[in-house]
Amino acid sequence: MQPVFDGHNDALLRAGAEAIAAGRPDGHLDIPRARAGGLAGGIFAVFTPSEEPELIEREDGWESPLPPALAPGVAAEYALRAAGRLFRLQELGALRVVRSVAELDRCLDDGVLGAVLHLEGAEAIDPELEALELWHAAGLRSLGPVWSRPNAFGHGVAGRFPGTPDTGAGLTDAGRALVRRCNELGVLVDASHLNLTGFWDLAATTEAPLVATHSCAYALAPASRNLTDEQLDAIGASSGLVGIAFVAPFLRADGRDDPDTPLAAVVAHVRHVADRIGVERVALGSDFDGATIPAAIGDAGGLPRLLDALRDDGFSADEVGQIAWGNWRRVLAATWRS
Repeated sequence: MQPVFDGHNDALLRAGAEAIAAGRPDGHLDIPRARAGGLAGGIFAVFTPSEEPELIEREDGWESPLPPALAPGVAAEYALRAAGRLFRLQELGALRVVRSVAELDRCLDDGVLGAVLHLEGAEAIDPELEALELWHAAGLRSLGPVWSRPNAFGHGVAGRFPGTPDTGAGLTDAGRALVRRCNELGVLVDASHLNLTGFWDLAATTEAPLVATHSCAYALAPASRNLTDEQLDAIGASSGLVGIAFVAPFLRADGRDDPDTPLAAVVAHVRHVADRIGVERVALGSDFDGATIPAAIGDAGGLPRLLDALRDDGFSADEVGQIAWGNWRRVLAATWRS
């Protein structure tokens, strides 16, 4: 079976370690379904949710304004507990937390899921970046400076369909300092929830490849969270990567949050990015357990159906291997320091 590396999941938000290890009746990702689908590695998000975000239905689409910033200390406590679930999964033998490509390779050889610790929104880190050192020592190898809300590092992109990603101010001085220190430590910086200004601030600051772990193509679905062709070009020029999200309203040309979204929609976004910037710069970033995904995939066990659809679209066996695994390995090797 073709191994898959997935650029983003929210399983730690939805279930405890024991349920993820043993299997659970709901959600998208647990260890039994990961094994069934060939999921051999992935980025596990530690995410502190806001209160239920406001969703405004409009005649032509929808809008989700930025929620307020989190109160000080809330994210730090929540993130520690969520990260603890990941390390409990390691203790249970369900996965290994990886800090280097060599460790990821060993996981693949040993048939053990290799998990990358990721902060989705950096609110658990202080503006002086002292906590970043502790998180890195614990195994953090990926972070997004913002989720779709403001924090000390930037402002995030407000949700809107149809809508532009140009939704406000970008990175703060602390945000640019965070990017520079992540470069020094070898921590991947995720562009997925940055607005347009923040994306270009990241591009002007980072020395690492530009990576969006779970995004789609704005040219096919004009959601504010999606990447314009100009952003894709910048990612391509940096030898970066786009992990295509399985998020129904980001995939669909009508923006509907509908599980009756065909596999062809995911394939179309993969194809657009591959044609625009090269097949070596597109991969998968599901957002399992964080969004409505196509019922044709269903959960992690359905990944082989997506790979079959890519083959049916004309991607060669080698190209499917790149999209499923090799491209993520390449960009992690270019970014990490260990």
